[in-house]
Amino acid sequence: MPDPISTPRPTLEAVAERAGVSRATVSRVVNGGNGVREVLVDRVRRAVEELGYVPNQAARSLVTRRTGAVAVIVAEPETRVFADPFFAEQLLGISRELAVHDSQLVLLLVEGTADYDRVGRYLSGGHVDGALVFSLHAEDPLPGIIHRIGLPTVFGGRPGWPGADGDSGSGILYVDSDNRGGAREAVRHLVSLGRARIATITGPLDQTASVDRLDGYRDVLPAADPHLVAVGDFSAGGGGRAMAELLERAPALDAVFVASDLMATGALRVLRDHGRRVPEDVAVVGFDDMASVAALADPPLTTVRQEIEEMGRLMVRLLLRGLVRHSEEGNGGPPPSSVVTPTRLVRRVTA
Repeated sequence: MPDPISTPRPTLEAVAERAGVSRATVSRVVNGGNGVREVLVDRVRRAVEELGYVPNQAARSLVTRRTGAVAVIVAEPETRVFADPFFAEQLLGISRELAVHDSQLVLLLVEGTADYDRVGRYLSGGHVDGALVFSLHAEDPLPGIIHRIGLPTVFGGRPGWPGADGDSGSGILYVDSDNRGGAREAVRHLVSLGRARIATITGPLDQTASVDRLDGYRDVLPAADPHLVAVGDFSAGGGGRAMAELLERAPALDAVFVASDLMATGALRVLRDHGRRVPEDVAVVGFDDMASVAALADPPLTTVRQEIEEMGRLMVRLLLRGLVRHSEEGNGGPPPSSVVTPTRLVRRVTA
């Protein structure tokens, strides 16, 4: 068996030969550049994995003036981040895409004032090339901190402050799903089943995803009774509490659109405890389609699918594309723009 220490490291040229592309193409893919056809990107990635190619970070830093590290900032307490499978899926996509580009993930969790100060000092110290930020709440100081530092950033979810429209002129980039359209499809499906008293459990209304999903509900049911709307917190416990509140206020409800799968599991538990059959008495539709939640719910959950892992990958690609565009080897090019991914309804048992 060859000694892994003495075995020569695969070179950029070896990767190019294996992939059947030029050295420049390999360099652009490895360093997060744009302008490379997806079929060639896939060939380069396969060659990198097959050969075990590891770029020379010291040489790469001299050329790109980059650290090879990206901060992933989640504006939630660690107890929620590590308990919620949504974050696990998004972090998986981010981690896998960063690995393709030989970049390191630095996870920063922000909960209180001291955390903001600590994160601000770290980001301003030049330790990372850019930041991926998600789960922002209204009035969160993070965007202001990042703006003052001047750090390239991509947001997970549409930012809610004025001017954050994500077009090429705003300088603000985000990746989001079609929350409003997905909610409309969910509620229309419940209407098509003949349900007449359709309630909804929202996420926290200081987050744009929650507001967009509530707006989608109201697009279909503009005259809905306000008593049919309850606010949750994207947790199973919060979904259960909101469901209990709805049953007390509107006991004749016959359907509920829940703004996340995790909240839907809590709602299903409360419906079962109250003797309500699903879907016979109450139809339920969730939002996310996380494999670890929706398909294993009791009964299996009809839900709106968003591509959570892919959204994490897209955040990385947008960030790295912007970094390369402004580097010496980027040669300008069109600025990247924000991305809104489609959603679709996945029908199972609950509706």
